[in-house]
Amino acid sequence: MLFDSHAHINNETFSDEKRAELIREIEGSALSYVMDVGFDLESSMQAVKDAQSNSWCYAAVGFHPHDAKHMDDMVLELIRGLAKKEKVQAIGEIGLDYHYDRSERDVQQYWFRRQVQLANELKMPIVIHTREADQDTMTILKEEGAFSDERRSWFEPRTGPDGQPLPDSRVLMHCFSSSLEVAEQYVKLGATLSICGPVTFKNNRKTREVAEHIPIEFLLVETDSPYLTPEPFRGRPNKPVYVEYTARKVAELKGMDYEDVARITCENAKRFFGIR
Repeated sequence: MLFDSHAHINNETFSDEKRAELIREIEGSALSYVMDVGFDLESSMQAVKDAQSNSWCYAAVGFHPHDAKHMDDMVLELIRGLAKKEKVQAIGEIGLDYHYDRSERDVQQYWFRRQVQLANELKMPIVIHTREADQDTMTILKEEGAFSDERRSWFEPRTGPDGQPLPDSRVLMHCFSSSLEVAEQYVKLGATLSICGPVTFKNNRKTREVAEHIPIEFLLVETDSPYLTPEPFRGRPNKPVYVEYTARKVAELKGMDYEDVARITCENAKRFFGIR
Protein backbone atom coordinates (compact mmCIF):
# COMPACT_ATOMS: atom_id res chain seq x y z
CA MET A 1 0.00 0.00 0.00
CA LEU A 2 1.66 3.21 -1.25
CA PHE A 3 0.40 6.72 -2.05
CA ASP A 4 2.48 8.98 -4.29
CA SER A 5 1.14 12.23 -2.87
CA HIS A 6 2.56 14.44 -5.64
CA ALA A 7 3.23 13.47 -9.24
CA HIS A 8 2.86 14.97 -12.69
CA ILE A 9 1.32 12.35 -14.94
CA ASN A 10 -0.06 15.51 -16.54
CA ASN A 11 3.42 16.71 -17.59
CA GLU A 12 3.14 18.67 -20.81
CA THR A 13 6.11 16.86 -22.39
CA PHE A 14 4.36 13.47 -22.22
CA SER A 15 2.82 12.06 -25.37
CA ASP A 16 -0.37 10.05 -25.06
CA GLU A 17 1.77 6.93 -25.51
CA LYS A 18 4.17 7.93 -22.72
CA ARG A 19 1.28 8.72 -20.35
CA ALA A 20 -0.30 5.35 -21.16
CA GLU A 21 3.03 3.63 -20.43
CA LEU A 22 3.27 5.33 -17.02
CA ILE A 23 -0.30 4.30 -16.25
CA ARG A 24 0.45 0.66 -17.12
CA GLU A 25 3.50 0.74 -14.82
CA ILE A 26 1.43 2.17 -11.95
CA GLU A 27 -1.28 -0.44 -12.41
CA GLY A 28 1.32 -3.23 -12.31
CA SER A 29 2.97 -1.92 -9.12
CA ALA A 30 2.33 -1.72 -5.37
CA LEU A 31 0.96 1.82 -5.74
CA SER A 32 -2.58 2.24 -4.46
CA TYR A 33 -3.04 5.97 -5.15
CA VAL A 34 -1.41 8.84 -7.06
CA MET A 35 -2.19 12.54 -6.69
CA ASP A 36 -1.79 14.19 -10.12
CA VAL A 37 -1.00 17.84 -9.39
CA GLY A 38 -1.71 20.78 -11.69
CA PHE A 39 0.75 23.64 -12.24
CA ASP A 40 -1.12 25.71 -14.85
CA LEU A 41 -4.49 25.61 -16.59
CA GLU A 42 -3.65 22.94 -19.15
CA SER A 43 -1.99 20.61 -16.63
CA SER A 44 -4.87 21.09 -14.20
CA MET A 45 -7.32 20.11 -16.93
CA GLN A 46 -5.19 17.04 -17.74
CA ALA A 47 -5.02 16.09 -14.05
CA VAL A 48 -8.82 16.14 -13.87
CA LYS A 49 -8.98 13.98 -17.00
CA ASP A 50 -6.42 11.52 -15.56
CA ALA A 51 -8.37 11.29 -12.29
CA GLN A 52 -11.64 10.62 -14.06
CA SER A 53 -10.04 7.93 -16.23
CA ASN A 54 -8.17 5.98 -13.52
CA SER A 55 -9.63 4.66 -10.27
CA TRP A 56 -6.34 5.12 -8.35
CA CYS A 57 -5.75 8.69 -9.52
CA TYR A 58 -6.91 11.94 -7.88
CA ALA A 59 -6.26 15.54 -8.90
CA ALA A 60 -5.16 18.89 -7.52
CA VAL A 61 -5.66 22.06 -9.58
CA GLY A 62 -3.82 25.36 -9.44
CA PHE A 63 -1.02 27.56 -10.75
CA HIS A 64 2.65 27.07 -9.85
CA PRO A 65 4.50 30.31 -9.00
CA HIS A 66 6.49 29.95 -12.23
CA ASP A 67 3.22 30.35 -14.14
CA ALA A 68 1.65 33.06 -11.98
CA LYS A 69 2.38 35.61 -14.71
CA HIS A 70 -0.20 33.83 -16.88
CA MET A 71 -3.02 34.17 -14.34
CA ASP A 72 -5.91 36.60 -14.42
CA ASP A 73 -9.40 36.69 -12.94
CA MET A 74 -10.88 34.64 -15.77
CA VAL A 75 -8.25 31.92 -15.35
CA LEU A 76 -8.91 31.84 -11.60
CA GLU A 77 -12.60 31.27 -12.34
CA LEU A 78 -11.65 28.35 -14.60
CA ILE A 79 -9.57 26.87 -11.77
CA ARG A 80 -12.55 27.34 -9.45
CA GLY A 81 -14.69 25.37 -11.89
CA LEU A 82 -12.14 22.57 -12.16
CA ALA A 83 -11.85 22.41 -8.37
CA LYS A 84 -15.52 21.41 -8.19
CA LYS A 85 -15.07 18.42 -10.50
CA GLU A 86 -15.28 14.86 -9.20
CA LYS A 87 -12.05 13.51 -7.63
CA VAL A 88 -10.40 16.95 -7.41
CA GLN A 89 -9.19 16.97 -3.82
CA ALA A 90 -6.95 20.06 -3.41
CA ILE A 91 -5.83 23.44 -4.70
CA GLY A 92 -2.22 23.21 -5.81
CA GLU A 93 0.50 23.40 -6.44
CA ILE A 94 0.65 27.04 -5.45
CA GLY A 95 3.21 29.15 -3.62
CA LEU A 96 6.44 31.08 -4.16
CA ASP A 97 9.67 30.29 -6.01
CA TYR A 98 12.48 32.81 -5.54
CA HIS A 99 15.14 30.51 -6.99
CA TYR A 100 14.18 31.00 -10.64
CA ASP A 101 11.86 34.05 -10.38
CA ARG A 102 10.13 33.07 -13.62
CA SER A 103 7.27 35.33 -12.52
CA GLU A 104 7.86 38.62 -10.72
CA ARG A 105 7.76 38.20 -6.96
CA ASP A 106 4.88 40.60 -6.44
CA VAL A 107 2.91 38.70 -9.09
CA GLN A 108 3.71 35.37 -7.42
CA GLN A 109 2.59 36.72 -4.07
CA TYR A 110 -0.66 38.20 -5.41
CA TRP A 111 -1.83 35.00 -7.10
CA PHE A 112 -0.61 32.85 -4.21
CA ARG A 113 -2.91 34.85 -1.94
CA ARG A 114 -5.81 34.62 -4.36
CA GLN A 115 -5.47 30.83 -4.62
CA VAL A 116 -5.25 30.40 -0.84
CA GLN A 117 -8.42 32.48 -0.64
CA LEU A 118 -10.02 30.16 -3.20
CA ALA A 119 -9.03 27.08 -1.17
CA ASN A 120 -10.57 28.66 1.92
CA GLU A 121 -13.73 29.56 0.06
CA LEU A 122 -14.08 25.96 -1.17
CA LYS A 123 -12.83 24.48 2.14
CA MET A 124 -10.21 22.42 0.31
CA PRO A 125 -6.70 21.19 1.18
CA ILE A 126 -3.79 23.24 -0.18
CA VAL A 127 -0.58 21.93 -1.80
CA ILE A 128 2.32 24.37 -1.39
CA HIS A 129 5.46 24.83 -3.48
CA THR A 130 8.09 27.01 -1.83
CA ARG A 131 11.72 27.46 -2.79
CA GLU A 132 14.07 29.98 -1.18
CA ALA A 133 10.98 31.81 0.09
CA ASP A 134 10.37 30.32 3.55
CA GLN A 135 9.52 33.53 5.38
CA ASP A 136 7.22 35.03 2.73
CA THR A 137 5.45 31.71 2.22
CA MET A 138 4.73 31.28 5.91
CA THR A 139 3.70 34.93 6.31
CA ILE A 140 1.20 34.78 3.44
CA LEU A 141 -0.25 31.48 4.65
CA LYS A 142 -0.77 32.97 8.11
CA GLU A 143 -2.19 36.25 6.82
CA GLU A 144 -4.64 34.47 4.52
CA GLY A 145 -5.96 32.24 7.29
CA ALA A 146 -4.46 28.94 6.14
CA PHE A 147 -3.70 28.06 9.77
CA SER A 148 -6.72 29.72 11.36
CA ASP A 149 -8.93 28.06 13.93
CA GLU A 150 -11.84 28.45 11.51
CA ARG A 151 -10.03 26.56 8.75
CA ARG A 152 -8.95 23.82 11.16
CA SER A 153 -12.57 23.39 12.24
CA TRP A 154 -13.51 22.31 8.70
CA PHE A 155 -11.32 19.20 8.79
CA GLU A 156 -11.11 16.03 10.83
CA PRO A 157 -8.18 16.27 13.29
CA ARG A 158 -5.19 14.01 12.91
CA THR A 159 -4.12 11.59 15.63
CA GLY A 160 -0.86 12.74 17.23
CA PRO A 161 2.08 10.58 18.32
CA ASP A 162 0.52 10.21 21.78
CA GLY A 163 -2.83 9.09 20.34
CA GLN A 164 -4.52 12.42 21.10
CA PRO A 165 -6.31 14.44 18.39
CA LEU A 166 -4.38 17.38 16.90
CA PRO A 167 -5.84 20.19 14.74
CA ASP A 168 -5.08 19.79 11.04
CA SER A 169 -4.94 22.80 8.73
CA ARG A 170 -4.81 20.62 5.59
CA VAL A 171 -1.78 22.55 4.29
CA LEU A 172 0.80 20.33 2.58
CA MET A 173 4.39 21.54 2.21
CA HIS A 174 5.23 19.56 -0.91
CA CYS A 175 8.77 18.30 -1.48
CA PHE A 176 9.87 19.75 1.84
CA SER A 177 13.50 20.90 1.61
CA SER A 178 13.87 23.44 4.41
CA SER A 179 15.45 22.98 7.83
CA LEU A 180 14.21 20.93 10.76
CA GLU A 181 13.53 24.21 12.59
CA VAL A 182 11.17 25.37 9.81
CA ALA A 183 9.59 21.91 9.71
CA GLU A 184 8.84 22.09 13.41
CA GLN A 185 7.23 25.51 12.98
CA TYR A 186 4.93 24.15 10.27
CA VAL A 187 4.01 21.11 12.36
CA LYS A 188 2.98 23.41 15.22
CA LEU A 189 0.72 25.27 12.78
CA GLY A 190 -1.00 22.04 11.77
CA ALA A 191 0.71 21.55 8.39
CA THR A 192 1.79 18.27 6.80
CA LEU A 193 5.21 17.71 5.17
CA SER A 194 5.87 15.61 2.08
CA ILE A 195 9.24 13.87 1.67
CA CYS A 196 10.61 13.50 -1.84
CA GLY A 197 13.40 11.64 -3.66
CA PRO A 198 16.30 13.87 -2.52
CA VAL A 199 16.04 12.29 0.95
CA THR A 200 17.91 9.38 -0.66
CA PHE A 201 20.88 11.61 -1.63
CA LYS A 202 23.89 11.07 0.62
CA ASN A 203 24.69 14.79 0.95
CA ASN A 204 21.12 15.90 1.72
CA ARG A 205 21.50 16.27 5.49
CA LYS A 206 18.58 18.71 5.95
CA THR A 207 15.87 16.51 4.47
CA ARG A 208 17.19 13.41 6.20
CA GLU A 209 17.08 15.27 9.51
CA VAL A 210 13.45 16.25 8.90
CA ALA A 211 12.47 12.70 7.93
CA GLU A 212 14.19 11.32 11.01
CA HIS A 213 12.84 13.72 13.62
CA ILE A 214 9.35 14.81 12.47
CA PRO A 215 6.74 12.30 13.69
CA ILE A 216 5.41 9.97 11.00
CA GLU A 217 1.88 11.30 11.67
CA PHE A 218 2.90 14.55 9.91
CA LEU A 219 4.63 12.99 6.87
CA LEU A 220 3.68 11.92 3.36
CA VAL A 221 5.92 10.56 0.60
CA GLU A 222 5.99 11.66 -3.04
CA THR A 223 7.97 11.58 -6.27
CA ASP A 224 7.27 14.96 -7.92
CA SER A 225 7.86 12.85 -11.03
CA PRO A 226 9.25 13.30 -13.61
CA TYR A 227 11.58 15.41 -11.44
CA LEU A 228 13.79 14.70 -8.38
CA THR A 229 14.47 11.05 -9.06
CA PRO A 230 15.62 9.07 -6.00
CA GLU A 231 18.64 6.82 -5.77
CA PRO A 232 19.35 4.37 -7.35
CA PHE A 233 17.76 5.92 -10.46
CA ARG A 234 19.15 9.45 -10.10
CA GLY A 235 19.88 10.98 -13.49
CA ARG A 236 16.87 9.37 -15.16
CA PRO A 237 13.29 10.71 -15.37
CA ASN A 238 11.35 10.01 -12.19
CA LYS A 239 8.22 7.84 -12.12
CA PRO A 240 5.41 7.42 -9.57
CA VAL A 241 6.48 3.81 -8.95
CA TYR A 242 9.80 5.10 -7.57
CA VAL A 243 8.03 6.48 -4.48
CA GLU A 244 8.88 3.11 -2.91
CA TYR A 245 12.54 4.17 -2.65
CA THR A 246 11.66 7.34 -0.79
CA ALA A 247 9.44 5.40 1.61
CA ARG A 248 12.22 2.86 2.20
CA LYS A 249 14.70 5.63 3.04
CA VAL A 250 12.21 7.25 5.45
CA ALA A 251 11.76 3.85 7.12
CA GLU A 252 15.53 3.43 7.43
CA LEU A 253 15.97 6.91 8.93
CA LYS A 254 13.15 6.41 11.42
CA GLY A 255 14.12 2.84 12.34
CA MET A 256 10.71 1.57 11.20
CA ASP A 257 9.58 -1.31 9.01
CA TYR A 258 9.10 -0.27 5.39
CA GLU A 259 5.62 -1.83 5.35
CA ASP A 260 4.58 0.34 8.30
CA VAL A 261 5.88 3.54 6.68
CA ALA A 262 4.11 2.68 3.41
CA ARG A 263 0.83 1.96 5.20
CA ILE A 264 0.94 4.97 7.56
CA THR A 265 1.91 7.52 4.91
CA CYS A 266 -0.80 6.12 2.64
CA GLU A 267 -3.42 6.52 5.37
CA ASN A 268 -2.06 10.00 6.15
CA ALA A 269 -2.46 11.02 2.50
CA LYS A 270 -5.96 9.57 2.22
CA ARG A 271 -7.01 11.50 5.31
CA PHE A 272 -5.25 14.69 4.17
CA PHE A 273 -6.94 14.66 0.75
CA GLY A 274 -10.30 13.47 2.09
CA ILE A 275 -10.23 10.15 0.19
CA ARG A 276 -12.51 7.51 1.71
